[in-house]
Amino acid sequence: MAEIEAPSAQDATSTFNFVVPKKEINMVPDMGKWKRSQAYADYMGFVLSLNEGVKRKKLTCEYEVSETVEKLLGLLDTLNNWIDETPPVDQPSRFGNQAFRTWYTKLDKNAEALVAALLPADKQAAAPEIAVYLKESVGNQTRIDYGTGHEAAFAAFLCCLCKVEVLGAGDQLALVFNVFDRYLQIMRKLQKTYRMEPAGSQGVWGLDDFQFLPFIWGSSQFVDHPTLEPRHFIDEKVVNDNHQDYMFLECIKFINEMKTGPFAEHSNQLWNISAVPSWSKVNQGLIKMYKAECLEKFPVIQHFKFGSLLSIAPVNP
Repeated sequence: MAEIEAPSAQDATSTFNFVVPKKEINMVPDMGKWKRSQAYADYMGFVLSLNEGVKRKKLTCEYEVSETVEKLLGLLDTLNNWIDETPPVDQPSRFGNQAFRTWYTKLDKNAEALVAALLPADKQAAAPEIAVYLKESVGNQTRIDYGTGHEAAFAAFLCCLCKVEVLGAGDQLALVFNVFDRYLQIMRKLQKTYRMEPAGSQGVWGLDDFQFLPFIWGSSQFVDHPTLEPRHFIDEKVVNDNHQDYMFLECIKFINEMKTGPFAEHSNQLWNISAVPSWSKVNQGLIKMYKAECLEKFPVIQHFKFGSLLSIAPVNP
């Protein structure tokens, strides 16, 4: 559980010299630097820690909701309200509605203040660094697209809040089932409202046009389930009856709403996964796939930003 706990016994803010994060992976050979970095170790550790925390648990189970989690949900409500205040504009192009840029400008201007509101007085210096990950987590303002790199920025944003100790081990379930689930709802609303393009989509050969982490954590929820096996998630009735309890099925439900035609054709990778015999094998396979298809792909990681909390410096041996 160390990944989500305090970085050391000292005050967290005293161990970091906060900086505005910047890109460090500029060419394909730089990818080795990323895989050896403290940022990669911390990020993967965080993802796996949450994966372990949600194992065999339903979205509707009971868990502690701390004051910081409440504030995070308030921040996400603000982003949601801005969508309602920024309707799509009439334009010739069907995809990439320009109103997204207006919505994004509000976030760009207010991100630092939104993050500062999550932090106690003695940790305000971290706000400019952490705010960068929040801004990176909602899609690209120029291309009006969204993908797994943006999703990773939101996980990095939560990881940074853990590193400055405003979130802790007791927040694990709330982070996935409350905060991340709400984030997903808002991203789906952004995608539908502004007809955002998938960033770097592999089309039918990718797992999903937009997300990856909810499939990992969602499959962990299902480990050792007494009745629901991987083969069941392609059954629409099973999805409709159980999606409120399982993040994986929420993702499948959204795909079913957004895509037409046979599931095996529009979501071939997921169709293949439905043939895997157990959820623990699905979970392990998705973690490997996430590393290979997202975290080790230059087109995704070239946009990742590094600061003092998620550092490009190599892991200490």
